[in-house]
Amino acid sequence: MMEIVLTKFVDALGSAGKVVRVNAGYARNYLFPQHLAMPATTANLRIVAAHAEREEARESKIRTKLETVAAKLAKVSLTKAVKVGEDDKVFGSVTSLVITELLKEQGFEFARKNVILEEPLKALGQYDVNINLGYGVTGTVKVYVVRE
Repeated sequence: MMEIVLTKFVDALGSAGKVVRVNAGYARNYLFPQHLAMPATTANLRIVAAHAEREEARESKIRTKLETVAAKLAKVSLTKAVKVGEDDKVFGSVTSLVITELLKEQGFEFARKNVILEEPLKALGQYDVNINLGYGVTGTVKVYVVRE
């Protein structure tokens, strides 16, 4: 057995920066050649700690930028006019694809998978739709489904 420090996430062992004990053969034959880990020496621990600090600072900057985008999204309201029948029954539905197209018209470019909808909007009204921006940041946009 030997102590190693992980440089990247390893499914069975943990995340980067974690010190774990593994069999020497596993470390020498798999983890070290794949650059997933290095021996847990004091110098290597300092290197991994410095890398983790730089990575945390970079992610913090990205998270700050995404929070400003989320604040801009909170001020956005989208309106989709749909055809309705008797008793205000909506023909079709408003899906995540429709919402991404409405956002694109407002100057926001998101992938369809970032729009969080449990199910398509099938009734008239006002809805709060969450947008996953990444790094644990979500924005909310108001969507109004109105009659055509």
